[in-house]
Amino acid sequence: MKLKYIYLCFLCACQLMAMGKDILILGNKSSEQKHDLRDSLTEKYVGGMGETARRMLPGTNPDWQGGILRFKMKVDSEKQNYFTVRCWGSESDNAMVMLFIEGKQLGYRHLGDYDLLHRGNGGAPCQGRFYYYTVPLPLNYTRGKKEVNLEMRSYGNTWDYGNTFEKYQKKMEGPTIGFYKVYMDVQPCFLPDKNEKQGKDEVSLAPVRPAPGIEVLNQLKETVSARINQILAKDTPLGQQEVWLLADAYSVKWTPAFQNPKVVDAVIRNIDHYYTKYLEKPAIISSDPSVYNGDWMTTCLLARSIRSLWSELQDSLEVSVNGATRRDIWSQLMIASLDYGTTHRRHYTNQSMIIDMAIYECNRALMLMNPRKALPEYQTLRYLYESLALAPWLGKETPDGPERPLGDHYWQLTDKALTKELGFVGYYGEVVDWLIHIYRATAIPGVPFSGDLKIKDQLLRVANARYNFRYPAIDEEGYKCFRAEAVVGWRDGNHYPGDVIYGDRGTAWDATPLMAAAATLDQRTVGVAQQMLEDNQFFYAVAKKLKDAGNIRVLQSYLHIPDEYELIMKQTPSEEKLPMSVSAPDYVFSDEEDGVVAIKNGSEILYASLYWRARNAVNNLAKVHYITPTFERLANVHIETKFEDSGMRYARPDWVNLGFAGWREWYKGIHSAHAGEVLPIARIPEGVKFKPGDENIYAGKADYYELKYGNYVIAINGSTDKTFELSVPKAKAVFNLTDHKKKVEEDVLKVSPRTTVVLEVR
Repeated sequence: MKLKYIYLCFLCACQLMAMGKDILILGNKSSEQKHDLRDSLTEKYVGGMGETARRMLPGTNPDWQGGILRFKMKVDSEKQNYFTVRCWGSESDNAMVMLFIEGKQLGYRHLGDYDLLHRGNGGAPCQGRFYYYTVPLPLNYTRGKKEVNLEMRSYGNTWDYGNTFEKYQKKMEGPTIGFYKVYMDVQPCFLPDKNEKQGKDEVSLAPVRPAPGIEVLNQLKETVSARINQILAKDTPLGQQEVWLLADAYSVKWTPAFQNPKVVDAVIRNIDHYYTKYLEKPAIISSDPSVYNGDWMTTCLLARSIRSLWSELQDSLEVSVNGATRRDIWSQLMIASLDYGTTHRRHYTNQSMIIDMAIYECNRALMLMNPRKALPEYQTLRYLYESLALAPWLGKETPDGPERPLGDHYWQLTDKALTKELGFVGYYGEVVDWLIHIYRATAIPGVPFSGDLKIKDQLLRVANARYNFRYPAIDEEGYKCFRAEAVVGWRDGNHYPGDVIYGDRGTAWDATPLMAAAATLDQRTVGVAQQMLEDNQFFYAVAKKLKDAGNIRVLQSYLHIPDEYELIMKQTPSEEKLPMSVSAPDYVFSDEEDGVVAIKNGSEILYASLYWRARNAVNNLAKVHYITPTFERLANVHIETKFEDSGMRYARPDWVNLGFAGWREWYKGIHSAHAGEVLPIARIPEGVKFKPGDENIYAGKADYYELKYGNYVIAINGSTDKTFELSVPKAKAVFNLTDHKKKVEEDVLKVSPRTTVVLEVR
């Protein structure tokens, strides 16, 4: 029996060698010895589906560094090598794991184009199934070699906004997830052996969440009412967010603020007080600690309060306050906000929207109080249009006019209505809630559906584009849901699994779960909202928001949830569903400007971002998330590109932390395996200021992208005036998924400007 077992192992090893794979089975003594595994602060255990694994541990006195695995792996001396780890999707952690080759770090800790190996966010990414994560090894470390020395080093997680090492780098206080196997292969799409255990189809078997129910709305009302009473009873001055909560609640019937004269008195008193603070410290206009992102919002929340309570406030404006009328001193606040906001506009889409919304709100309040001093309505409406890609974005105002840092023809959204920064934006691209706030800003206070119609149409286009990036999943308790795709989002550092989202990112600070449907009553947004209600994920989302009731910004969003729910419950059933729903037909969505595709092909879903974090130069890298019923793949892979070469070059610095800047290089003694790699820079349009090393939307943008991944070939032509040729792979059958699964008979396909071709090779 023992000889038979050894013989089978020998055959298996021969098969794996023939396939070009080297496999290290972690927790298996023989395999670990073969790969010269050495470890510190790790433990082996039996995990998912009874298989062995190793996880890395924190030290006895935890600091930011944890356990390490060191081992050798065989490599192909000539081809591109890919390193893959196998993990059990029911496990979770709040740790980070970096891969090292010959003592140098692979990838970057935060938002690098070469990705890090693992970063947990406390969620189990695909329960009941294994997943595989693949990253490329630099050719200069494998060329001419038969094996390499690798390390997996564990660390505590990071807080991305920390501006000191102590705030940024957290201690490692718990173990990492388990790593079951590691593989070396030359294929970008890792293909596990057919006998390797996977999971079962948890998603299609998942039950509907049974609870909570409508009782959470009563809890919400009690929580909000208690906070409003607390604020009304305060003797100390109120912050902007508190003032706006009172003013907004003045028209909400179930709150103690409803038509309460104390609310009007509190708003008047506290705007007066804010003016006193402004005289003492004019910089408070852009640095008020009582409002989030003060340099974006300025006095937006005071402006909203004035607009909401205008009928109740206007009689008090002629009252003298310290020798000037209230009308004059409040107007000064709005003018100062406009002066700051218009000269500090930003080009990242979500930031642009928020800043321009604040400009618009302040100007509308000024138009009520002092119309002669206000900016023309068309000017501030133009800012909103620029942020929403209804007009070209021209940047901040200067003495010589708009700055135009990206030229005269930069649009904040793609033609297909995705946010446009440096490729597809995942969680930060979920801007529908901000579009709704902007739409409401253009409305007459208290009059539903009276906002700007162009903005309403645009928010629906954005919502429809985002629906492609919702995929069927299960929540943390095993119930059916949809999650937002964030793996291929260029600004998403630790969003795997993505948040539970249907239409709106309802658990976000300023959002509600049904807000798009309630704001528009569009049939598709209503249908998606009803899908959330059918899965009973609405009340659960509200319950999760209630856990953050101490944050007044979150509590503010509670105000309109009960009324939104009642409104949607009155609507007739819609046939519209999310396009990745299990029962939906096969489907391909592509956005050539963002270089992203979303594919539903039978029971498989594939997301791929081919214009991937190319901030400074063309990097020939893509990010892939491939979802099947029984396992998932995540991969950072090389692709082919074509572009107009500027002749300029970018050499990667020796950075290991941020993938885009060297000003948080706190990890002394650690060096990058990518340092010195020289990349070509694409042609920069005339009139756009640029030098090598600058982050620029054009520097890393190719005209044509081609990804071969497993059975899929994806070709994206992002140019407006070029046609490229795609060579069709030789196979038994090739089908064009972007042409109704038509069988391809040609050897070469034309890829026209601003089109995408997706082939399935069988």
